Amino acid sequence: MSLAAPVTERIGGPAHGAPKITTLPAWPVASILVFYPLWWALGLGVLIFAAMAVPMLFLLLKRRTAGRRVMLPPGFGWWALFLVVVVVSIGALGADPVGTLPEHATGRLPAVTYKLVMYLSLTVLLVYAGNLTESELPKKRLVKYLGWLFVVTVAGGFLGMAAGHFEFTSPVEMLLPGHIRTKGFVQSLVHPYAAQIMDIVGGDKPRPAAPWGYTNTWGNNFCLLAGWLLVAAWQSGRARHKAFAVLCLLISIVPAVVSLNRGLWIGIGVLVVYVAFRQVLAGRLWIVGVVAVAGALLAVAVLATPLGGVVNARMDNGKSNGVRSFLIDRAIDGFTGSPVVGYGGTRNTVGGRNSITVGESAGCERCGNFTVGGNGQLWQLLYAHGAAGTAGYLGFFLFGLWRFRRDRSAIGVAGSAALVTSFSAMLWYNSLVTPLAFTVLAFALLWRNDAAGHQLEGDKSQ
Repeated sequence: MSLAAPVTERIGGPAHGAPKITTLPAWPVASILVFYPLWWALGLGVLIFAAMAVPMLFLLLKRRTAGRRVMLPPGFGWWALFLVVVVVSIGALGADPVGTLPEHATGRLPAVTYKLVMYLSLTVLLVYAGNLTESELPKKRLVKYLGWLFVVTVAGGFLGMAAGHFEFTSPVEMLLPGHIRTKGFVQSLVHPYAAQIMDIVGGDKPRPAAPWGYTNTWGNNFCLLAGWLLVAAWQSGRARHKAFAVLCLLISIVPAVVSLNRGLWIGIGVLVVYVAFRQVLAGRLWIVGVVAVAGALLAVAVLATPLGGVVNARMDNGKSNGVRSFLIDRAIDGFTGSPVVGYGGTRNTVGGRNSITVGESAGCERCGNFTVGGNGQLWQLLYAHGAAGTAGYLGFFLFGLWRFRRDRSAIGVAGSAALVTSFSAMLWYNSLVTPLAFTVLAFALLWRNDAAGHQLEGDKSQ
């Protein structure tokens, strides 16, 4: 039976009456995406992915028990390899690479367990979303949900600009013991705030983060979700939806610039160039002119407004460049020390990049003890999970790009563009949790689109 066909199954014999229908309901996926601002406000945030993975896994097993096949995405062997290496690499948690703070393996286990749970949860999300049929959750509706989250991202950006110090204690946070909820990592999970206050261009300034927790995550998700808003608007066929999408993209330039997020700026460039390249391959040469005009108008708009000063100030203040170079060097050195499966997780450096005596303190939280593997998904993969884990992770998404390369539909282009931007982002952003969630949902849409195309070809041949 095809992916797009409804799933029906008789359970029991005639004594049970009419046949019962075994389906996968859309609510586990829909509720995560539609109500994400609510989960953020409640203090669940990224934890909702692990929470919803439980009913999704139960429903998949129930479907399998009912005799229906649960399909795995193309190239899943690569992803399975990655998950196996993540588990195997836990055995190296007790190792203390040169230049890192010594710590017992048990002290590192909570963070590693959290990441493993999230990787497994997003695996369930991938399989569940890919097995949903058109009658259960139409692809167009899933695209709308992702487009909605881009609107949420832009709204969160303006909130961070207008009320950078806005924060509150969430209900989940209130339920936690005081000695737990005050920990920085726990705060990042359960304490909602609008922006990160950072000294990047002189003086503490807010950088948009809501509702994604970190400014870098906000920028990563901006690139991953932008295309879906346009696809949703154009698929609706309504002029007001198209006008709203264009307006939303135009005004999103403001928080994107104010975020001082150079990785976001590069990601937008990668996104535009890739989409234009795909359109040119499809014979739509006019896209070159559109991109050129749009780029010129953007440049004029930025230079003619205070945003130009923000961009120049950011370019003149590359405070993070030295730290990033330092951490990349440490990650590569660590990789050579354990090249196959890595060290199971990240490590904190002894001191800073200039001296081993410079470390984190109450008065200077960012002075040292930097996290090796915390400055980009690629470096974390190499350091924490070695060549085997990196090959599995990258192999899965590269296989997807190759497998779905002929999909010229709006979903095909937007989905593959999301995968491409995720590769660009992994040089400076970490993927867990929401960026990887939106990446696997893009993969699920490509997978379902591909299956629907094969079904259509099969129907025509009969």
